[in-house]
Amino acid sequence: MREISAEQITEAVARLCVDACTHLPEDVVAALERSLQREESPLGKEVLAQILANARLARERRLPICQDTGFTSVLLELGQEAHVTGGDLCRAVNAGVRRGYQEGLLRLSVLDHPLRRKNTGDNTPAAVHVEIVPGDRLKIRVMPKGGGCENMSTLRILKPSEGEEGLMRFVVESVFNAGPNACPPLVVGVGIGGTFDLCAHLAKRALFRALGEPSPDPDNARLERELLARVNNTGLGPSGLGGRITALAVNVESYPCHITALPAAVNIQCHAARHKEAVL
Repeated sequence: MREISAEQITEAVARLCVDACTHLPEDVVAALERSLQREESPLGKEVLAQILANARLARERRLPICQDTGFTSVLLELGQEAHVTGGDLCRAVNAGVRRGYQEGLLRLSVLDHPLRRKNTGDNTPAAVHVEIVPGDRLKIRVMPKGGGCENMSTLRILKPSEGEEGLMRFVVESVFNAGPNACPPLVVGVGIGGTFDLCAHLAKRALFRALGEPSPDPDNARLERELLARVNNTGLGPSGLGGRITALAVNVESYPCHITALPAAVNIQCHAARHKEAVL
């Protein structure tokens, strides 16, 4: 049994929170650079150039890419042969979020209750999901996600008779209805199947996958290509000001479902598609 200390986890999460908020991932930068070459609208090209310049300045000056440093989602893959010592796993994660946001001088956006609406003062608690996997390592993936794009996300239980075409129509409508509010160009996470709650989780997990990395499932990969083409044909463009590039990628995750339902969720990510990971 391999031991991983709670303090190691806290240190790693704190570092990842700051890095995610200040360093746009290379796959996202590369996708934005490719989009700049493909965009035909002069205004759209200007928006993309400004997004890239902002990302460069944030990295160089270690400043937040966006003022909304988000609600922190943390995905943990804990090896079944690993043992966390010196504290509780989820408490260690939240201690890391607290440390990262305070030491990184990141905006605190979490409220203690949806109706009382008092700020917790340290951006905790995070949304923590734990999956037990083979091995003796702990993989930590951190995503600070802003309210503008999260608020535009949707879930619907489609009728099985609506099929693939109904699914694609739902995804494209969700993106189009979000308009400029979600800060395009977007990354669109799509969850298909499972149950009401699992479907939404699949859509969020899809956003952690690197851009340009297709689904290993051939049907999902085909859906990703078709959906990206349809989303970009809406003409929303960068910042919703018109153009060819409305989305950088569409990532699809699926799971078996009940015979009576076709659950579908769309979790929208803005152009500041921030996520970092570490393995302990």
